Amino acid sequence: MRLHVGCDLGYEFVQPTPLIAMLNVHASRVSDLEQPDLLITDPPVPVEGYRDTFGNWCNRMVAPAGAFKLSIRGIIRDDGRWDEAAPDAQQAEVQLLPHDALLFLLGSRYCETDVMSGVAWELFGQTQPGWTRVKAIVDYVHGHLTFSYPQSRPTRTAAEAYREQVGVCRDFAHLAITFCRSLNIPARYCTGYISDVGLPPPHAPQDFAAWMEVYLDGRWHVFDPRNNDPRIGRILVAYGRDAADVPMTMTFGPNILTSFEVITEELAPLPS
Repeated sequence: MRLHVGCDLGYEFVQPTPLIAMLNVHASRVSDLEQPDLLITDPPVPVEGYRDTFGNWCNRMVAPAGAFKLSIRGIIRDDGRWDEAAPDAQQAEVQLLPHDALLFLLGSRYCETDVMSGVAWELFGQTQPGWTRVKAIVDYVHGHLTFSYPQSRPTRTAAEAYREQVGVCRDFAHLAITFCRSLNIPARYCTGYISDVGLPPPHAPQDFAAWMEVYLDGRWHVFDPRNNDPRIGRILVAYGRDAADVPMTMTFGPNILTSFEVITEELAPLPS
């Protein structure tokens, strides 16, 4: 399957402003790119790329005063399979986890394990460890929170989402991640594209999405607390401890987001 992915972000800056954009597909999917997802700026400015500690591709630049636009387009090949389930996947004991998974047991900016640990054990302590426990967490979060764009805010933490029972996809992911980490299950925050391939219309306008990956049986597995169903064409852009690690753009000065469009659409196969 071939997917056309990309986005257009428009800004208005009052002065020249440093900016970091995290919009390219993750290093783990670069080999699937049929057409590179190059970042274009309007007006053109010098752009310097680098990889952060998680392997996410970042572009740094200085946006000029006035209107400024970031655009990215790419074509990526995908296996066309639904997110995989592994009901028998087991949870490893902490002392047996690999070193690079331990970071994803710790509390972070939006995932306050110290605050939510007691709630997590009360709700899920009697469930079977492993896939069954994670699925119970995802089912609970999906039912506990009501999705609402109008009530979104960038500062909402997992504990606040739990109390307020509302949020957007990042809040669903943060709460589920916090419960997992509180129960000694490594979990990391993921953001990227999710297609509507295989789903009945009508389809909502495209947006960047947030989900989580959980470490079970020696590898990372996808769970989607917001949608709570498998998808085709889930394309990772970045992962980290929580949303603070993987903003689409990080701007170091005042600005207004004037336009926002995300594209994820299936393309016809190449002629044989």
